[in-house]
Amino acid sequence: MLNRKSKYLQIAFNRSLADVREMITLLPASEKIIIEAGTPFIKKYGQSGISTLKNWWSEKIHKPGYIVADLKCMDRGSREVEAVATAGASAATCLGLAPIATINEFIKECEKAGIDSMVDMMNIEFPFEILQKLKKLPTVVVLHRGVDENENKNGKKIPHDQIHRIKGTYGNVLISVAGGEMPRDVVRSFFNDADITVIWKSFYENPKNTANLAREFLKLVK
Repeated sequence: MLNRKSKYLQIAFNRSLADVREMITLLPASEKIIIEAGTPFIKKYGQSGISTLKNWWSEKIHKPGYIVADLKCMDRGSREVEAVATAGASAATCLGLAPIATINEFIKECEKAGIDSMVDMMNIEFPFEILQKLKKLPTVVVLHRGVDENENKNGKKIPHDQIHRIKGTYGNVLISVAGGEMPRDVVRSFFNDADITVIWKSFYENPKNTANLAREFLKLVK
């Protein structure tokens, strides 16, 4: 599972299995890398895709690899959690926009299945309004600027200011930041005490340069 004293680079994969296989082969074998089965990837390859990623990454680092299944669950999370846990996922995601009852059930089912729960706060201005209503906190709170927002010149900023506020109130929760693709975004996230930073576009657009990209980003993960 995740080490609370460490920092992690989470790489989301959404290309074909053949492309992802090559990219994983090129990645440095680092325990600081988290592999994400992106939502489009899961829709295309399902449980078998998650299992394949798990096997490939575990072989690469010579120990069980940490795999996130980006379900973006909005309803009936228990069935989805069971499916991805069986496939070998280490964590799954639920949207903070989901009904509170759904998020509570999702967190409970993740705990029951022995995997980490991640609640994605994309399009939520005040994550506290969600967190204070939950019966139990998730393992990870994801502060997320969406892809379309990132590409919009007038889009939202990544809510780095929320990191210390959440950690100051809920000391045990980990913070993941998604939506920044540049090295400066990674630096800023970790400077503001994020535990995980998520990237995907750099790897999606430059699969042949995967190794170099990963090494450059890992230099920023202390």
